[in-house]
Amino acid sequence: MAETQPALLSVKDRVVIVTGGGKGIGKVYSERLAEAGARVVVADIDEKATAETATAISNAGGKAFAQPTDVSDPDAAKRMADAAVQAFGRIDALINNASLMAVLPRRPFTEIPLDEWDRVMQVNVRGVFLCCRAVFPQMQKQGKGKIINISSGRVFEGTPNRLHYTTSKAGVIGLTRALATELGEHNIAVNAITPGFTLSDTQVATAGAYLQRNDHLEGRVFKRHQVPDDLVGTVMFLISDASDFITGQTINVDGGKNKH
Repeated sequence: MAETQPALLSVKDRVVIVTGGGKGIGKVYSERLAEAGARVVVADIDEKATAETATAISNAGGKAFAQPTDVSDPDAAKRMADAAVQAFGRIDALINNASLMAVLPRRPFTEIPLDEWDRVMQVNVRGVFLCCRAVFPQMQKQGKGKIINISSGRVFEGTPNRLHYTTSKAGVIGLTRALATELGEHNIAVNAITPGFTLSDTQVATAGAYLQRNDHLEGRVFKRHQVPDDLVGTVMFLISDASDFITGQTINVDGGKNKH
């Protein structure tokens, strides 16, 4: 299928790092990119899920390898970038997808433990920063690169009871805009995506009934639940040459719930 894609939209042979790529939405990114001919670095803190996803891709004829990674650890982020270059010779794109969300209890901001707040910021903001910094030398050397930061539609809605998560994802948008300005001279594009309420396997596993009850379809233009595959096309577009003059932007993918 990869050979039939228009060249401008192709991701064939692109080397793409997907953080949080072993499960949930990240797993779908990893699988679909490999199906389209990309070479995928599956980076996830869950070693078992990372290995299983990379193995499944390889068994299906795709190109991928597992790189267990704690994105909040600068040494681990550097090892991730180094491993990508060693295996595939370059880094064309980084998808900063790893974050803490599904495991977070829903509770008022007055009840959020400080250590939990700090851990969310470490993973969801510091982790994005560290991974961007880790891939920058190789992208600078190549004279081109694509960084895609996954934020959340919660920042537009002001969704309550996970204030640390919403705050961290708003920070990702600010980081995206400022970093795009810094990296423009190196021909590195930095953009963000804000997914809507997405029924990933990890979300369903931890809160399936809650998700189904609280996914308010009446507020969405397309009257169905959002699934991970709904995000794949936007990710591929931002990796491809078709988006080469787009940077510093936030693309909202939520079936028309939030209109900007």
